[in-house]
Amino acid sequence: MTLPIDPATIDPDEYGEKQVVLEMDHEEAIEHVREVCTDAGFGIPVEFSPSELLNEKVDADRDPYYVLGACNPAIANKALEQSLQIGGLFPCNMVIWEEAPGRQRVYHVSIMRIARLLGMAPDNDAWDEILEETGELTEQAFAKLEATEAAQTD
Repeated sequence: MTLPIDPATIDPDEYGEKQVVLEMDHEEAIEHVREVCTDAGFGIPVEFSPSELLNEKVDADRDPYYVLGACNPAIANKALEQSLQIGGLFPCNMVIWEEAPGRQRVYHVSIMRIARLLGMAPDNDAWDEILEETGELTEQAFAKLEATEAAQTD
């Protein structure tokens, strides 16, 4: 299978990669990210711990790893009006994993940008608006997370 893009040549900004490190315990980081996402306009309709599942089911011995499935219903509805395929990427995930005790990485990529790069979404003004809206909400959330990170290093 050949992708319509070469992932090695893409700037992370093109697919909306964002990440930040929080100096706090894992559960505290999950709660903080959930609150920041909610404040930015996302709901969290789905959340789960792959590490707990894998540790239980296949004795994986994984460090804490958690997924918050963030969604703004109005934007999700607009996206589905443009591309039913986008549902295969729903929701917009915020992933929190423990790098070390008391140190959590928060990671996100834009499913809306990825959908366009993969040809799952149209290249039109309506999709541009969706990218702008989701980008603004994500920027707002990560600005708060980065402020938390900065406050921890001061």
